[in-house]
Amino acid sequence: MLSTVLAVRSANYLAPKSYQLDFENLPGSELRRAPDGWHAVVPLGGTCHRLWLCEHPTNGSAVVVDLPLDANFELRLGAARRLWLALEHRPLGMPPLALPALKQRRLILALRAVDGWQQGNSYRQIAQGLFGSHRIAERGWKTDDLRSRTIRLVKLGRRLMRLRCRAWFDKGISRNDSS
Repeated sequence: MLSTVLAVRSANYLAPKSYQLDFENLPGSELRRAPDGWHAVVPLGGTCHRLWLCEHPTNGSAVVVDLPLDANFELRLGAARRLWLALEHRPLGMPPLALPALKQRRLILALRAVDGWQQGNSYRQIAQGLFGSHRIAERGWKTDDLRSRTIRLVKLGRRLMRLRCRAWFDKGISRNDSS
């Protein structure tokens, strides 16, 4: 099961109306039967929450979220918190799998840098492509901060590539099978 899919079950107690979910009458929700149980997509608070139930939920029942203590506990906890915030009609915050903007920008730059490196460009050429020619000093390139930053970005990009290749092999997928 995906780490952002919450395992829920009907509660055995009477809960306030705001915590009761009527899967049959929620606008835009989907409830589907599958061999492993019931899968629900519930739009609340401006996002879709994905839920899994082992048995059909009773209408208007409160739900309990099961959070197994495993490697994905933190992601599931974030998804459960977002569901609770949606039920409370409060702002949800960042999605559990979202990267902060600066980290996302750094990863994009690292992948662009490693692309330039693989094409045989020098670190200076890569830096010009990433940061613009106007930011590269004519003299003092060996001590320029952008040179060091470019080298670190290429190293990060290569590390990302190695990790991705390792993930492919760990899953038993050869490099040619991926697309």
